[in-house]
This record gives sequence, structure tokens and C-alpha cells, in this order.
Amino acid sequence: MKHFLTLGLFITSFVALAQTNCSELFISEYVEGWSNNKALEIYNPTNQSINLSGYFVVRYSNGSSSATVANAVQLSGTVGAHDVYVAVLEKLDTAGTGQEAPIWDSLQVRADGFYCPVYNTSNAFYWNGNDAVVLAKGTLPANPSAVISPANVPGFALVDIFGKIGENPANSTGSSAGNDGAWATAFPFNNGQGVLVTKDHSMIRKASVQKGVTTQVAFFDPLLEWDTIPAVIVRLDINGDTVLSQSGNPIPDGNWNSLGAHTCQCNPASVDAVEASNYLIYPNPSNGTFYISNASNLKKFQVLNAFGQELFTKELNQSNTVTVSIEEPRGVYFVKVTTKDGRTETRKIIIR
Repeated sequence: MKHFLTLGLFITSFVALAQTNCSELFISEYVEGWSNNKALEIYNPTNQSINLSGYFVVRYSNGSSSATVANAVQLSGTVGAHDVYVAVLEKLDTAGTGQEAPIWDSLQVRADGFYCPVYNTSNAFYWNGNDAVVLAKGTLPANPSAVISPANVPGFALVDIFGKIGENPANSTGSSAGNDGAWATAFPFNNGQGVLVTKDHSMIRKASVQKGVTTQVAFFDPLLEWDTIPAVIVRLDINGDTVLSQSGNPIPDGNWNSLGAHTCQCNPASVDAVEASNYLIYPNPSNGTFYISNASNLKKFQVLNAFGQELFTKELNQSNTVTVSIEEPRGVYFVKVTTKDGRTETRKIIIR
């Protein structure tokens, strides 16, 4: 009991540092893919570029309530105003196997920076679905055994927390042993019930979220602030048919086309003048059927896949609400609308 009380005091001591909307970096996408395919997208909601050298990422592994410098890594580079920075685990040796297996090419090309090539030097980017991941401010000391705390990290401040520090969620059998668990969709989100969405998935921050989480949560509901898509999908040809390998098996592809850009209400450019029509696309995520309401000022809409290929198009009349049904695999798609006066806007929609 004392163990978790100490954790609670540690977290709540930083309540005064909670950000106002759109004032500080936060995690906009989390990738926990097969093998070593791990990535974080960090979004800058402000009007100024931010130097990332004053920030670090730390992993709280398997329910641990504490972490050391060996579990953390200092970031580098800059992230522009209303832009993102994609940080990826540095496993680039094409001959690597097992724990050294390379990340997939489709993820590598999304990276702005690579981190933690050697596990025993820093394991910050080696998370599984049951690990809490934290973005924080501060300068890490050289001592790898130093505990991450205000006393040891100059300038320390919590910026964003993914997951729940000190909690090791269960797997689908209800067991929390090992590292194969994940937070799930059914309350209380930690007992393996529902869909395990922080494992073998990408989590995309909802556009309505305008700041990070800086206080410990009682329950980590992964769908409260995040949308989820599988990290791997089956490759399809231009006709939508499954592409098979020479051995006759479906070819998997990384589902990371959403990495590299983030839609957020903090960005005035993402709320284009076309918003004046007040149209709404819902539900998002959807199961393949969604609706466009207040559509009377729209002339046309198109549904595109991540490669820009048109899957569906429709000219609109005076209908106020339009029903759209597409039979496509789970993943990220785009709805491009054209207003009657010629303006266009593209919005992301997730099918799961």
C-alpha cells in the first residue's frame, strides 16, 4: 500500500504544472507494432517551434512505479509550430534477427529521429502494451541508475502520460504475469476484457485533445482520448483483393500512414473556413458505415485510402444527412469534401 501511496504523492506533486490548452507538447500517436516496430509521434500545439533537447521519454515497465535513467532517453531535434516529430526505435540492421530484428521500411521512412539502438544502454523505446510511457521535461543525468525524480533530473516536469504508472494490465486470459498484457476497451480496462488496444495497435490522439495528461488516473480508459487502429493490415491490390506471397500467405503491411501529421483543434489551419458549413462526420472511428450531417452546403465528397486512391465518390444534392457505407479493411481513410463554392477539406476517418 505504501508503494502506491508514494507514487500518488509523486504524481500529484506536479498538479500545479498542469498545462493550459495548446501550450505544451503532447503525444499524438503511439505505435506498438509487431517485433521492434515502436514509435511515438509528438505534437507541438503552439505557434512557435520547440527544441526537443529539453525533453525526454521514459518507460515504466511491467507495472513499475519507478524508473531510472536507463529506462529513459533524451530527445533531440526540433518540432515546428502545429507540426509533429516522429521518434522511432533504432533497429536498422537488415540482417538483424530476434531481439535485433529491423523495423519495417514503411515505419523507417516515417521517422524524424531514431532512439535506443542498444537495450542495455537505454530501453525507453522497447515498450510492450502493458508499459506506461511518459513524455517529460528535464535533462537526464549521466548516471544510468539515477531514479527519474525532481531531485535527480534538473528541470523535471511531467508533460504527458500514456497508460497508468504502477499498473500492469492483464492479457486476454486475465493474467498479468509477464509482458503480454495491455489496456483494453472494457471497464476497468486492466483485466484483459474487451479488445487489447495498447498491444499490436497504433493509438491516435483525438482531435479534441489539446493538452497532455499530467496527473495519475484512477482508470486508464484507452479510448477516452485515443482512437485505435491495428498496427498491421493485409496488403490489398488496386481492386481491393488480398495480395499473397509466393508461399500463398497474405502479405502484411504496417498501418502507419497516419504518422507524420496530426489533426488537432489547437491548429487553426485544421479548422478551415469550410467549417462554416458546420458539417459533421460521425461516428469516428466507425465500422464502415458513417454519416455526414449538415451536408446541404456540400457539393461532393470522396473517400480515399492512405495511398490517395479513390474508393468512393458521390455528388450531393440538398440532403441534410448522407449515409456512407464502404467495405474496406480496418485502417485510416480520408474523406475529402467540396463545398458548393469550390472550397475543399480533407478529414481523417478510422475504420475498425
